[in-house]
Amino acid sequence: MTMTPEQAAWFQGTFQRLVDNVDKAVQGKREIVSLVLSSMLAEGHVLLEDAPGTGKTSLAKALAATVQGTSTRIQFTPDLLPSDVTGVTIYDQQSHKFEFHKGPIFASIVLADEINRASPKTQSALLEVMEESRVTVDGVAHETGRPFLVIATQNPIEQAGTYKLPEAQLDRFLIKTSIGYPDLDVTESILSGASDRNPSAGLAAIITTSAVADMADLGASVHVEPAVLRYVAELAAATRDDWAIRLGVSVRGAIAMIRMAKVWAAAQGRHFVLPDDIKALVRPVWQHRLLLDAEAEFAGTSAETVLVRVLDAVAAPQARAAA
Repeated sequence: MTMTPEQAAWFQGTFQRLVDNVDKAVQGKREIVSLVLSSMLAEGHVLLEDAPGTGKTSLAKALAATVQGTSTRIQFTPDLLPSDVTGVTIYDQQSHKFEFHKGPIFASIVLADEINRASPKTQSALLEVMEESRVTVDGVAHETGRPFLVIATQNPIEQAGTYKLPEAQLDRFLIKTSIGYPDLDVTESILSGASDRNPSAGLAAIITTSAVADMADLGASVHVEPAVLRYVAELAAATRDDWAIRLGVSVRGAIAMIRMAKVWAAAQGRHFVLPDDIKALVRPVWQHRLLLDAEAEFAGTSAETVLVRVLDAVAAPQARAAA
């Protein structure tokens, strides 16, 4: 069933209330909050590449408080084991049975801090749970529940002792973005409340986790015309054909774009996706999925440059048929 205009108006109003609430704890970053919230409603995950102290933990806690959910923080280190993330089965001598003790991955919002500092084996432990929203231990599947959002961070400054995320895992993240530093006025406002070490603690919940799941289902019902689907397919193909690209956008990446665009359109109060939605989301949804040719990268070409070139080369559909 396709979303109605009335449902789109409700979705927009609720979405803005959620953003307003998170903005109380993470000030001056409404666009980033909107992207992360859209990722959660599209049931995807977020990769933040940012310097320390920009509010990544505050963002995760504020989101969890806003949707009446739980939040956990996993500090990734070289000695972190997969079981430290997913959980472990322990034998109970009283009941004479093995019991599964859930790891920190079982939360509504999970902050995986400095994910590139853990070994590839531990990084890969996130693959199934990010893709399937469940963990399999000793042949038994354990669901994480809804909503489930992993916000993984990596420090772009310090690369010593880190393990580069493999392309297969990068492709699991719906978007990649950065919070960045606030402007002077917002910084001054933050400093005035510096005595509050946990600004998200005082946030009131706007909706429940079950309502978030309902919003996710509603967002998935946004109408996407065949012309827009074709446009996304042509853009993805163009990235694979670009001379500077060794690995372009996969089919999974194109599907991710459609999922994200549906929620983004609903957040604007529309029950249908426009080509402008795709253009607005190309950078956060696709930039991390492109693998540049070594010579092109050495010459100064970036993934963002390629995406700009692709958008200029592929004509967007102009007319919209009736939904």
